[in-house]
Amino acid sequence: MTLVTTPFGMRATATEVLEGTDLTGRRALVTGGASGLGTETVRALAAAGAHVTVATRDPRAADGLVAEFPQVRAEALDLADPDSVRAFCAAWSGPLDMLVANAGVMMLPDRRFNAQGWETQLATNYLGHFSLALGLLPALREADRARVVTLSSGAHLRAPFDFDDPHFERRPYDAFTAYARSKTADVLLAVGIQRRWAEYGITANACAPGWIHTNLTRHLDQATMRAFGAMDEHGELVTPDYYKTPEQGAATTVLLAASPLLDGIGGRYFEDNQESPVVDGGPEPMAGVARWSIDPVAADRLWEYAQPVALGALS
Repeated sequence: MTLVTTPFGMRATATEVLEGTDLTGRRALVTGGASGLGTETVRALAAAGAHVTVATRDPRAADGLVAEFPQVRAEALDLADPDSVRAFCAAWSGPLDMLVANAGVMMLPDRRFNAQGWETQLATNYLGHFSLALGLLPALREADRARVVTLSSGAHLRAPFDFDDPHFERRPYDAFTAYARSKTADVLLAVGIQRRWAEYGITANACAPGWIHTNLTRHLDQATMRAFGAMDEHGELVTPDYYKTPEQGAATTVLLAASPLLDGIGGRYFEDNQESPVVDGGPEPMAGVARWSIDPVAADRLWEYAQPVALGALS
């Protein structure tokens, strides 16, 4: 299968990717759209004419975006709370053209659970988005050629999904491993959606936005930030050459969500606005998509694991 390429490099911005694209009349939902990459995703889609719903735990955090664009609104959603996901899906009316699963939490220093006993990173990054997508399937089907975008991370290269102990109930908790597994799950979600919902005209892809200074790193200690090359010895943030701005980081997201270049393409993984080659996951690769993250057998197994959880959350 030939890799998809585009004319956009890693420094392209979300606005540049959508230049000339008219999204008038299209409806988008961006989780975590009130800050960081989510905000730039909302801005680019709205500037192209889309009606955008910002789904965030605190809708007041999106007041600036709502004031900036008349077709942007904000609604409450806590992905780690099944009641919140259920209420959000029940309140949705009409078609949904673009579902951008952007919200996430990264490397919580200690093991935390929601009320259902789900590990917080898995609950927020994957299970909440799975339940949301399932609950909004009628809206996605009602749209014309709807797209789903799941935000993953290069961290997925470090750990496959652990079907035996997904919530660290038996093994010692490790913050990075928990994050990596949840990001592998996000790629498998895109693969699973593509396998099941393509017959409805729905396509799904995953992407890694790259290295960016956002509040996603708020749980990282200074030693970790220094190891990333993003903080100096005085505790001040620095920006290495391989870091992007939030506007650049959102480019691949909006490429997958709205660019005509991706019409009819699904079940793939992108970074820096290009489809990534398949690599063997492990400690060495710095780019690419791990073979375990696009394995259709693993995608089906994860879907079968998550569907009862999601249906319970939606019932």
